[in-house]
Amino acid sequence: MTKKNTNKKNTKKIIILILIILILIIGGILIFISSKNINNKEVDITLSMITEQEEAEKEITIDNHTIDDPKVILNPYGNSPLTALILFKTDSEVSPKVTIEGEDDLTTFTNTFEKSKEHYLPIYGLYADKENKVTIEYEENDEKITKEVTIKTDKLPDNIAIPTEVEADKDKLTNDLYFFTPSSSGYTCAYDVNGDIRWYLKNYALWKIDRLENGHLLVSTERLINSPYYMTGMYEMDLLGKIYTEYSLPGGYHHDYYEIENGNLLVSSDDFNNESGTVEDYIVELDRETGEIVKTFDLKDVLNMKDGQSENWTSYDWFHNNSVWYDKKTNSITLSGRHQDAVINIDYDTGELNWIIGDPTNWSKEYQKYFFKPVGDGEFEWQWSQHAAMITPEGYVFILDNGNNKSKIKDEYVSAEDSYTRGVMYKIDTDKMTIEQVWEYGKERGSEFYSPYISDVDYLDKDHYIVHSGGIVYVDGKNSNQPAGFSKDSELVSDTVELLNDEVIFEIKLPTNNYRVEKMSLYTEADKSNHTNEKTTRIGSLGKTDVDDTKIAIDLPSKKIDKTYKSHNISITKEIDRLVVEGQFKRGTDVNVVLYKNMLSKYYNIKVSKKPYTALCVDVFTEEENENGIVVTKYINDEGLSGKYSIYIEIDGVLYDTGRYVEF
Repeated sequence: MTKKNTNKKNTKKIIILILIILILIIGGILIFISSKNINNKEVDITLSMITEQEEAEKEITIDNHTIDDPKVILNPYGNSPLTALILFKTDSEVSPKVTIEGEDDLTTFTNTFEKSKEHYLPIYGLYADKENKVTIEYEENDEKITKEVTIKTDKLPDNIAIPTEVEADKDKLTNDLYFFTPSSSGYTCAYDVNGDIRWYLKNYALWKIDRLENGHLLVSTERLINSPYYMTGMYEMDLLGKIYTEYSLPGGYHHDYYEIENGNLLVSSDDFNNESGTVEDYIVELDRETGEIVKTFDLKDVLNMKDGQSENWTSYDWFHNNSVWYDKKTNSITLSGRHQDAVINIDYDTGELNWIIGDPTNWSKEYQKYFFKPVGDGEFEWQWSQHAAMITPEGYVFILDNGNNKSKIKDEYVSAEDSYTRGVMYKIDTDKMTIEQVWEYGKERGSEFYSPYISDVDYLDKDHYIVHSGGIVYVDGKNSNQPAGFSKDSELVSDTVELLNDEVIFEIKLPTNNYRVEKMSLYTEADKSNHTNEKTTRIGSLGKTDVDDTKIAIDLPSKKIDKTYKSHNISITKEIDRLVVEGQFKRGTDVNVVLYKNMLSKYYNIKVSKKPYTALCVDVFTEEENENGIVVTKYINDEGLSGKYSIYIEIDGVLYDTGRYVEF
């Protein structure tokens, strides 16, 4: 190699090195300038229930307490006011039995715990605003030890629903409780056979409440992912209110779930990014171990969206799935499409349609083969706007028939005052494609038992059922077809009936609307073990929030907060996994949340609209809303974001500096 060539190579290396140094210097200067623009005040942090729980658990220590001086912690997790923990030590391993005294035998609860020297005893079923008597008994060194503990509880919330009527045939009942979930406002709570509230949650838990195979409850989170009622996911918790797992889903959770044999959850969810802008037509299977979505069922691939339209059908909420049921015998999933008056069954492996129960009127020719032909000598009616479809152990299809309109032809609609809600059971033959009505309850009750929405049926045992007409609405003393909240002066009723061999053995009426009811015991096999401070896990993800635009700028020219900005009542808070921005805006206002870091601005548009994710109303503004605007919320998930971002709000092209930053 010549000396000339060597000098050329060295010159190139020097030039490249100089360029790299210049880039680093310029980049460092720009980053320094950019970092100077990071606002100096962090947004307010909203503590999650899990974070609050971790703080509460620091107080759950047994110390040196004995049976003579047990430690009593009322509502240990701050979420379940009618529960407590009793803590004490014994010299030897003993098996304590607790008795929570009730008004009678059917309202008294007992539980015997496994042997231990350290005792963390969960106490369920306390009365509100009362000095509750709890007795602890065990044998130690051939001596019977008895200790009576008094636990004083607070009053019930003023807005909790107290029964207006309770009828109970106690000779035919057990001491299980009736667990209710609210439809829109109220509390998830449980009533005993006397109608007394013996358990409730303070957090806003909607939709289904049931027990998993491990004995834990599964309820919705209190956090919205989209209006009006799509929640971020579910909490797995015990009756003390301790959360063991939070499950988050990109499409959130609504209405129903089902625990299948492998432990995974089939969840009624949404795909908010689908091109059609539809909701409540998407089922996912959630892996309980990893939080991954391992299977999806998009009902737009199964049905024609425009077929079988009911009065409540809309282009974006065309199916309105409100129940999920897996049947192992047929390896199939049964779903309830309220807005098509259709209960459908699909194959679990392929997602292909097996059959449809409902009136075939207004359905395309290609789907007629999936409908059943009514047979039998008894009465037969199709179901309308139904809920809670399930397959019984006998193979029957059990449905809550709300009974709206009772026709797909508008001129033949039945009025609310002439309607009725019923539990109905059908026997189907999938070879002959025939259907027979084998049982019903509710028709004989007439319009007093009519719920135009929500409601539930439960199979307790053969010939032992619950029929829950949870959404009875009166306006000016007359039955209404509109759900609660559509009229200012409405009277709400929830009427729940337990039947054994066609005889009503229990009925409870509440002055509110409730989504579902489950009859469950207070204590389970899982409660025989001592309560432990098992670490809470967060599983799954809310997904990555789409960025609507990105811009590069060394600095962002912006205005400070002024009267115009303040008039929108904007609030900005940070939750454990997302930024939440809320404000009030008029239709047509162009609003963006801008996150700025390292010369890069990420723009997230806030849609000032009631669509497309509103299942119970269309995008029509009232006069007041046109004048004052509506409250809208933007959720920006932390997935894909890292570090500190300055927060700006852009309103109709004017950029406002909030003076706040958020750290992901």
